[in-house]
Amino acid sequence: MRKIAVIYGGHAPHYRTFHEPKYAQFIDSLIYQLELKDFDLTGFDVLIVPSQLNGQILLDNKEKFYEFADQGGIIVAMGPQPWEWLPNQKWEERETNFWWWLEENANSGLVTKNDDHEFFKYITLEDSTWHQHGVFWPPEHATTLIATDDGGSVLYIDEQSTKGTWIITTLDPDYHYGSYFMPATERFLDGLFPWLYRGEFK
Repeated sequence: MRKIAVIYGGHAPHYRTFHEPKYAQFIDSLIYQLELKDFDLTGFDVLIVPSQLNGQILLDNKEKFYEFADQGGIIVAMGPQPWEWLPNQKWEERETNFWWWLEENANSGLVTKNDDHEFFKYITLEDSTWHQHGVFWPPEHATTLIATDDGGSVLYIDEQSTKGTWIITTLDPDYHYGSYFMPATERFLDGLFPWLYRGEFK
């Protein structure tokens, strides 16, 4: 089973999400974002980088993230990423439609890709559906699992840009679960932590 660390932003939504017992049981260490620079990641298998972190801190620790990945680590990046710290990053900001389900013939615009991937044993498209703030255009070698109907990637896995694994998503379940709204985000996290803990990766 994997040893999981989570970067902690110090605000209320992160506090609720990462102290919730059913998720906290999987977390070996919460790393306050201001202490990340000096934190030793040796021995950890997974590093979760949630949404709503300080962008400059992400940039300041870019080399640390790549060193962790090059040692075979799994990095999970959540939420919008206008800062250039991910491998081969191509981010496209888009207007967020928070209320799409109130529209006639409501359609989230999300579709699944590579449906036989193990991810879908833990998390369904419905569990991944609330809204998104933009899309990524990942490198060709990446495996997209959740996409928009125009081909943008909302969740993908990159196992070739470094020696590790990058799970990158525009989704921000950590923020919305911790803010007490968007029920799908709880189902997403219910599947995410067990998958990271015991799922199959390269």
